[in-house]
Amino acid sequence: MLQHLHVKDLALIKEAEIDFTQGLNILTGETGAGKSLLIGSVNLALGGKVSRDMVRSGASYGLVELVFQVERPKEREALGQLDLELEEDQLILSRKITGGKSINKINGEIVTAGVLREAAGVLLDLHGQHEHQSLQQKRKHLEILDEFSRDILSPIKEELSSVYQKYQDLQKELENFSKDEISRKKEADFLEYEIGEIENAGLRPGEDEELEALYQRMTHAKKITQALSFVHGETGYEEHMAAGERIGRALKELSLVADYDERLLELADQLSSVDGLLNDFNRDVSEYLSEMEFGEEVFSETQERLDLINTLKSKYGKNISDILEYQEKAKNRLEELENYDARMEELTRQLQQAESLGRELSGKLSAIRREKADILSEKIKAHLVDLNFLEVEFGIRLECLPDFTANGFDSAEFIISTNPGEEAKPLVKVASGGELSRIMLAIKTVLADQEDVGTVIFDEIDVGISGRTAQKVSEKMALIGKSRQVICITHLAQIAAMADSHFLIEKQVREGETRTNIRKLTETESVEELARILGGARITDTVLKSAREMKDLATGKKC
Repeated sequence: MLQHLHVKDLALIKEAEIDFTQGLNILTGETGAGKSLLIGSVNLALGGKVSRDMVRSGASYGLVELVFQVERPKEREALGQLDLELEEDQLILSRKITGGKSINKINGEIVTAGVLREAAGVLLDLHGQHEHQSLQQKRKHLEILDEFSRDILSPIKEELSSVYQKYQDLQKELENFSKDEISRKKEADFLEYEIGEIENAGLRPGEDEELEALYQRMTHAKKITQALSFVHGETGYEEHMAAGERIGRALKELSLVADYDERLLELADQLSSVDGLLNDFNRDVSEYLSEMEFGEEVFSETQERLDLINTLKSKYGKNISDILEYQEKAKNRLEELENYDARMEELTRQLQQAESLGRELSGKLSAIRREKADILSEKIKAHLVDLNFLEVEFGIRLECLPDFTANGFDSAEFIISTNPGEEAKPLVKVASGGELSRIMLAIKTVLADQEDVGTVIFDEIDVGISGRTAQKVSEKMALIGKSRQVICITHLAQIAAMADSHFLIEKQVREGETRTNIRKLTETESVEELARILGGARITDTVLKSAREMKDLATGKKC
């Protein structure tokens, strides 16, 4: 359950903390006091959209924290699948808003908004103020049915989604492949030219890099030759003042006295090593110089070869590996074009297989949906009777679309009759706002039982209802509150009277600032708040008496 809510510096809320309880938690307050703001804060902590103007004017950041006590086995299992660990059976979701951006954390560790939403979906079901209006969209009806049947449908829907993607890919490939004879011949001729151009080049991986290095040497051959000739002379043995000649003379002199002292022998060995290294170096320079001897023809051939490779690069890829890879793809495509009929036949066969499997899976989905539709209809109808739809008939009409999709080939529509003898008609055509609100409450109750969600939040579920219907809704709220935590914002005294914990949201002016505050009411204060809802601006003794009586009757109903 949602144990604690902490909101800081969001809109009109400077700082507010609420400790929720088990059962039915009711929030009331004057219009404009900030009830929707409170639900907006909760929705924000659950991964909702962030906007720049959420942070309270003058504050550097806004913060929302939700502390959940997790005791239900299904919730623990689902969180475990998300790799989320509890700390003392608690999960803390927090969101810090700064400059239109957010930092999301679960138990102190930074997570994405997506992970925040997934965790919240396990623990809490939030029914928004206008969510019942989504029932006016037919696609929502199939979503509700599938949610009710999720455990059975999910693996089939996942497989169907994969099959449908393959089906679409094959359709696209077949469409692209189905060209007229002239276009195919034109493409084949062009591919043959490209393949031939690459093959005739006789490319070798890494050849371009080798040729680039060789070309650089040839281009600067004169400068290189001049420099190395000078180096060869200065380090050789032919010139009188060359390094090799001078070291040779020094080694000869040292050898004459080396036998007189062991240290002199060591020095002679060292100098001999230097002489050997210099001799090797001089020989390598000489070999390099001999390699620099090339004719104009070799230079021209190298240049032409590089030009050819660079031309191919400009057409087919940035290096030789890319060019050869392009050649391979071109060969495969040419083979397809040359074997057009066989490839067409194979694609057609694969497409038919994908379509057959897609229809088979869609049929399985449809069979399950039809079975579950009857069960869901009866459950919703039972709850609607509890919500003062006394002579109601409710059903789910399923129709098959001509083609299957990633979601099968079913179209679902809720149908309802609220008057005896009247034929059930599409919900979107006959239900009023108040009726839609109650129908959504019935659906949420069924789905909550199905999912075993620990906390359900209703934001003004009482839209468009009053009188005995409001009383029925309040009783339904109390009933739901016996098996799970319910948090409800309401304008109706009948619903507020059922509260196990009653909170007042009020707007106050302090230090020249307008602020929204939330506090838990005592039993006496709760009765006074009920009187305010019933009596408006003037609260008389009679109104207070009625409020007390309403509270007592509600307490009796819950027993």
